[in-house]
Amino acid sequence: MSTHASPRGRAATIQDVARVAGVSRAAVSKVLRDAYGVSDDMRERVRTAIEQLDYRPRVAARAMRGSSFTIGIQIPQVENEFFSQIVSGAIAGMEGTGYQLIAAHVSSLARASEAIESLADRQVDGIVVIAPLLAPGWLENLALSMPVVMIGRHAEAEEYDAVTGRDSAGTDLVMDHLLTLGHTLITHLTVSPELMTGATDPHMRRLERYRERMAAAGLAEHVLLTGIDEEAAYATTRQLISSDDRPRALFAGNDTLAMGALRAAAEADLPPERLSIVGYDGIAVAAHSRVMLTTVNQHGFELGANAIRLMIERIEGRREPRRVDLLPTLEVRHSTAPPLW
Repeated sequence: MSTHASPRGRAATIQDVARVAGVSRAAVSKVLRDAYGVSDDMRERVRTAIEQLDYRPRVAARAMRGSSFTIGIQIPQVENEFFSQIVSGAIAGMEGTGYQLIAAHVSSLARASEAIESLADRQVDGIVVIAPLLAPGWLENLALSMPVVMIGRHAEAEEYDAVTGRDSAGTDLVMDHLLTLGHTLITHLTVSPELMTGATDPHMRRLERYRERMAAAGLAEHVLLTGIDEEAAYATTRQLISSDDRPRALFAGNDTLAMGALRAAAEADLPPERLSIVGYDGIAVAAHSRVMLTTVNQHGFELGANAIRLMIERIEGRREPRRVDLLPTLEVRHSTAPPLW
């Protein structure tokens, strides 16, 4: 038997790994999460110790420290109402469980890992992540040391769970609606590729399906890229409206972008017959009598509640990955109408 075995044959703990590797427990945690700032030497020592001890981090960590009865959630944009719906659903899903929610917001999409690591450093029992701009492998590594549930992205994961909306189906709802109204000049307003997470990103799924539907209808696609917030969408739509190839309908990648587009259309005195606008998310303000935005409701509250349900199952010992796909619905309001030619 190895001299580095854990005492009395019990399962190895993170403290055992730290002792054998000659580093701190925090350093082992950082290696497990593939955190920034870990030297190659430290990483090798910790990985060697893990192999010697046959350490199983996800099983051992909770047994060693007990439950903190806290679950972390990473929020990409605090000003985005859709993410507030997800948080509300998560809080409701915790009712009666004894767990509390700790939120960490992202100052920029490129710094998602910092927000997630800050939650891990607080020793939460698990982390819910909302479509972060991170490589799938990074999240797989994190999920080796604690339960992780991803909301939004369509990645096939081995170590964590996922809750997603059916973005292709939601896009079909939009396209069916606009085509039935008689629209043929349809622009898709979406975020720039550097703000997406590749093929697994919900915005990318909507973009790809839009292109497929336009091609199937024999129509020319028109994709317009913008920033992530309402102001960027407003400025981009203003430029579009003043151009020679102004569309008669605009499908925005989310409701935040749609709100910016609505404001630009209102300032240009363009009614829905001149420029129909559809959003995606189903935020509450879309139903306001001064807004009345046609939008795809992807049920953010249910996304959050389902994420917590899966998280608690993970905390209680489930190991195999699970996925929940929610079917969106279209809410038709006054921002869309048949085009006037």
